[in-house]
Amino acid sequence: MKRTYLGEFEEIVLLTVAVLNGQAYGVVLMHEIIERTGRSVRLNQVHSALQRLEEKGMVRSEMGEATNERGGRRKRLFSVTAYGHRTLQEIQEVRLSFWQRLAHPLKFSV
Repeated sequence: MKRTYLGEFEEIVLLTVAVLNGQAYGVVLMHEIIERTGRSVRLNQVHSALQRLEEKGMVRSEMGEATNERGGRRKRLFSVTAYGHRTLQEIQEVRLSFWQRLAHPLKFSV
């Protein structure tokens, strides 16, 4: 199967969905990404990325149960598909191969 390439933000969203393991929905994803990356992220950006990932077949969604904190509204929960997992694995392998080939590890001065 031909690999579909992801932009950096899509990759972060896909990875965050995988980390949240079935408990991923828009607001939680947004807060997790902000906390972990320090980036300014808007909810509509997360929803757009989720829609693109779902169209590519990397995530799927289903409606969760109604909750009191949402006034009885249901959450759309996202999970990573097998194709999404393979894509993350390929990305990890490519990045790791470059890091391993780095002749002089990066040194940061404080």
